[in-house]
Amino acid sequence: MNDEMILVTGATGKTGGRVARLLKERGVAVRAGSRSGTPSFDWTDRSTWEPALRGVTGMYLVVPELGSPQAAEAVGAFARQAAAAGTRHAVLLSMPDGGGPDQEHVLAVDRALEHAGLDWTVLRPRWFCQNFSEDFLYDPVMSGEVRLPAGDGKEAFVDAEDIAEVAVAALTEKGHAGWYYELSGPRLMTFGDAVAEIARATGRDIRYVPLTPEAYADEQRAAGVPEEWVRLSLGLYDYVRSGGLASLSDGVQRALGRAPRDFSTYADTTAQQGLWTA
Repeated sequence: MNDEMILVTGATGKTGGRVARLLKERGVAVRAGSRSGTPSFDWTDRSTWEPALRGVTGMYLVVPELGSPQAAEAVGAFARQAAAAGTRHAVLLSMPDGGGPDQEHVLAVDRALEHAGLDWTVLRPRWFCQNFSEDFLYDPVMSGEVRLPAGDGKEAFVDAEDIAEVAVAALTEKGHAGWYYELSGPRLMTFGDAVAEIARATGRDIRYVPLTPEAYADEQRAAGVPEEWVRLSLGLYDYVRSGGLASLSDGVQRALGRAPRDFSTYADTTAQQGLWTA
């Protein structure tokens, strides 16, 4: 009988939900780490940590505001408490290593987990394919115009299903402790390429409109987007536009023994599910 209990924070998110599903399919008990979970879990309320960690053998960590100065201290304290309670392994959803926005704070989170006294695996994924269907790029896709300041910068979009499969492998199989997995898709694409794939898969007229950072910021502010998010997104798109993510990695291959899913597969599957039906 499987005596594993995995705490999955962000269990309703793009990767957390998939991690929880895959673990359950393997017969592994899952505890949702969220305010609405039973017991409740809140990163900012340390009184919820002990009940959430009771009986937990492993955990998948999705940290809100990963790039904030406070994140490393919180993750380190939580991981140390988990180790003291008997948790053996933690998998952290981090960000690519390469000098992007808030990189110093993100690396501090990674290091805090390393030194917490348990086995660890860090995932560093590129932009999720699912941002176009489950997050902030869904509405632009549905409008027929994806207006972004990413220029012709290239990115190796990675499927959230691949990220989740790597996380589950790290939590349930031997050989993944102490690894940093850089996770990318199999090819470099511009945002224009990605939008063209979605247009092909849906048969709809959807186009990518490159904007200057100034024009993008003005549109976001006019739409009521908070200034903090405007500044953050400008930094992320600048990193893409400047070529900071124009490389491929072999993390999915090393972790799973297979190539990562291609963006076209994601686009076809999502279109067949009707998520982009106008």
